[in-house]
Amino acid sequence: MSLRSAFTPVVTRWRSANPYALDTALAALVLFAVSLHWIFPGKGDEQLTWQGWLLAAATAVPLVWRRRSPCASAWAVSAATPAQALYHAPPPDVMYGGMVVLYTMAALARPWQRRLMLTGWVVGVVVTMQHQADKQPFEYAFHLMGLVCAYALGVLARVQRAYTTELEDRARRLERERAADTARARAEERSRIARDMHDILAHAVSLMVVQAEAGPVVVRKDPERAEATFDTIATTGRDAMAQLRRILGVLKEERPDGEVARLPQPSVAALPRLVRQVQESTGLRTELRTTGEPCPLPSDTEIAAYRVVQEALTNTVKHARASRALVELDWAEDHVTLTMTDDGRGPSAPVGGHGLIGIRERAAACGGSAETGRGPDGGFRVVVRLPAAGDRQGALG
Repeated sequence: MSLRSAFTPVVTRWRSANPYALDTALAALVLFAVSLHWIFPGKGDEQLTWQGWLLAAATAVPLVWRRRSPCASAWAVSAATPAQALYHAPPPDVMYGGMVVLYTMAALARPWQRRLMLTGWVVGVVVTMQHQADKQPFEYAFHLMGLVCAYALGVLARVQRAYTTELEDRARRLERERAADTARARAEERSRIARDMHDILAHAVSLMVVQAEAGPVVVRKDPERAEATFDTIATTGRDAMAQLRRILGVLKEERPDGEVARLPQPSVAALPRLVRQVQESTGLRTELRTTGEPCPLPSDTEIAAYRVVQEALTNTVKHARASRALVELDWAEDHVTLTMTDDGRGPSAPVGGHGLIGIRERAAACGGSAETGRGPDGGFRVVVRLPAAGDRQGALG
């Protein structure tokens, strides 16, 4: 066991103890030190009187209040010490009380107070010792060095306390910032999950509604196709329920770091399956065209690309009354452009909910942009430009 680890518990208990009890013990220790002449008198000692002992006690007792009233305690000791030296029965060999009050003033008092106190004690020691006989030069140095060292220790204690306070404040600020960052990340993740739930439900329900509306007609004309239609409704519903269960499971999951777990998310590679599913489920002739050489996309951009296509096709199925939809992916070196067009009713169609808003938000969150409006040949068009991995920082900046 190292010396530091051995003394750490002692220092901790000392700092946590009652400060007035510590100051009382310190005052008692100083009183004992200045009373040694009376407790163990020597043959060659100067005359001892009870008045001298009272003056010596006056340099120790005020230390009980050194932290409660540092200035008053310091002035009391500063008055008693030269009085004891001038009374000369006996004079103080070591100014214990003076060193304690200088330490206290250097650690606790205001700048002008501690400087005034140090100057007063240095001048007082020099003047007082000049009125005493048989004083040697080394005694001046001894007393002055004792006072200066005590003051320096007080300065170090004050600096250490200020440094510790600053570290604690910084730790508290960092903890608050970390908690705020965690809360913000959780809110953003929950917002993303909410958008995903909207996209999943809107897409699945739209396909199911279209199939259900066509069901009675198909039942009368083509029973075999009607059976396939109802199977498609059931498959779409089961797929939506499975995705919702995974999302709700994530929301209920508790993690030690307080983060929300992330689900496996679809990407651009899943777009052919999405287009095929829409065509098979609704009868809407849907085509996917890809031009250019695919480039790497950040994971959230991959998700955004899939979701905006899904939302655009959902709006087409729900509102456009279109017979045909085209999805185009145009790959460039630093971005990908997704264009979704249909031959439906165009912008006059009542597009309700938050679908288009969600498309713009997803594009903006990835550093991209989204435009919606009438297509060049009528119908409705959605154009979304998303940056690639290499262009992401510039787009966000």
